Amino acid sequence: MKTMLTAAAVAALALMSVTAVPTAAAPSQPTVVDATPCTTKWKVTGKKVAVRMPKGDAPVASSNSPVVRYLHRGDVVTSCVEAIARTQSGPAYRKCGRDGHVWRIVRGGQVPATCLNRA
Repeated sequence: MKTMLTAAAVAALALMSVTAVPTAAAPSQPTVVDATPCTTKWKVTGKKVAVRMPKGDAPVASSNSPVVRYLHRGDVVTSCVEAIARTQSGPAYRKCGRDGHVWRIVRGGQVPATCLNRA
């Protein structure tokens, strides 16, 4: 059986080396990039909401991440991107009276999505 695995591995390597030989490149289609700026507005519903910057290399902020600045009820911010906080049990945070795991990325950091409504 060991010989069969070795033979299969040799055949696979031979196949890869044959397909790795450079050939004439086919013409490619140009890539279209959407260059429109973000225009999605969000209105702050919480009384005073912290904009937090994730610690270190973390992609998503947490409730104990450093505060960059504060937003107040009625402020309007622009955000087209959200970060999802994954936890093993329960919600990632409880802010503005609701549990949640989605953070909206705004200028300067991240804000809990439970504290924002579409403007």
